Amino acid sequence: MGTDTGTGTAENALGYEQARDELIEVVRRLEAGGTSLEESLALWERGEELAKVCRRWLEGARARLDASLAAERDADEEE
Repeated sequence: MGTDTGTGTAENALGYEQARDELIEVVRRLEAGGTSLEESLALWERGEELAKVCRRWLEGARARLDASLAAERDADEEE
């Protein structure tokens, strides 16, 4: 996980639901406590990466929805 190249490819392979579920687990573990500082930092960093994955999925979905709505509006205006 040390390099961005390997991590980026693995992160891109995660689906939204998988990333979201793992992020929920990371947050649960952080809130429960009982982890060392090093473990907590690693969990935090993983959570940040998972949040980015979720954000990219949501932004992509928003862009597709906006494009679909724009196409629908254009089709309605042509009629």
